[in-house]
Order: sequence, then structure tokens, then C-alpha cells
Amino acid sequence: MVIVLASGRGERFTAAGGTGSKLKALLAGRPVLERTLDAVRASGLPWHVEDGGHPGMGDSIAAAVRATPDAAGWLILPGDLPLVQPATLRAVAAALGGRVNAVQPQYRGERGHPVGFAAGCGAQLAMLEGGLGASSILRSMRAIDSVADLVVDDVGVVTDIDTPEALAQAEALWLAREGA
Repeated sequence: MVIVLASGRGERFTAAGGTGSKLKALLAGRPVLERTLDAVRASGLPWHVEDGGHPGMGDSIAAAVRATPDAAGWLILPGDLPLVQPATLRAVAAALGGRVNAVQPQYRGERGHPVGFAAGCGAQLAMLEGGLGASSILRSMRAIDSVADLVVDDVGVVTDIDTPEALAQAEALWLAREGA
């Protein structure tokens, strides 16, 4: 289950000079969130948008996991990663299972999103709160060697839209990828 986090207030975006919601900001003519959802839909994986206006990322993740209790696992994808490739989403989902409880994609040595969590992490994810997301769970899984780092050739896993400059860089990457 791909959990698309769309509850944030985008305070870094507006503090950096952006106007309005970063998820509604236009990327190549369409809102950032719609670009992210296009990739999720194209992946063929089940998905859930969490846009309940929660106070922190942890609260959003917890609400989404509680809303999807029968999922075989969860891929946590912030809504401001519009360049993530559908194939990457499928690869993270496929890498879950076996001896690992979590999977994190890496692009050129930089860790990114979506982070995948196996169904066995559901109780921990459902109890999250605050602004740090699932980083505490990921750290505890790393401590017991239960995280797979998945190297991908997808700059989208590390291209989030936190500033107007990041939006401009993402648009340039988008246009280059689309051959425009």
C-alpha cells in the first residue's frame, strides 16, 4: 500500500518565498501532488492519500496505517516527490519481505523515499506521532540489520519540493526526462 502524505502545511516552502501550498504549486503545468499521484497510479500498487491536516508527519503516517490495517506493507511517500518513478515504487514494494522489515531507496548514495515497511511494522507505525515521521522505527530496524538499502537510478526519490528553487530544479528535471 502506497501511503501518500498530503497533510503537511509546507512551512519551509512559504518561508523560502513560495506562495500557497507546495502540493498545489504547478510542475510542468500540473499540481505537484497530482504529478506524485500520477506515478503512484501508474505503479499499479494500491494507494491511500492521507490529507487529514494532521499536526505532524508521524501523526499522518499513523492515521494512514490505521486506515489501511489489512495492507501487506506500506510505502511511505511524501506528496512532494513528484518525480518518483512508478518502477521505483514497484521495486521498493518487491524488496519487502524475507529478513527485512524495511526498505529505503538510495540514489547516488543519498537515502530517499518511499520507505517501505513490512506488515509486521504496522503496530509501531500506527502509534507514531509528532513531526519526525517514521525515522525512529527505521533507526531501530537498522540497529538489528533489518533494513535493505535499495540502489535505484531514480533522482525522484531525493527530489522533494521544499523551496521555490527546488520546484524550479524539479521542473527542469521533469522537462529533461520528458524530452521537452
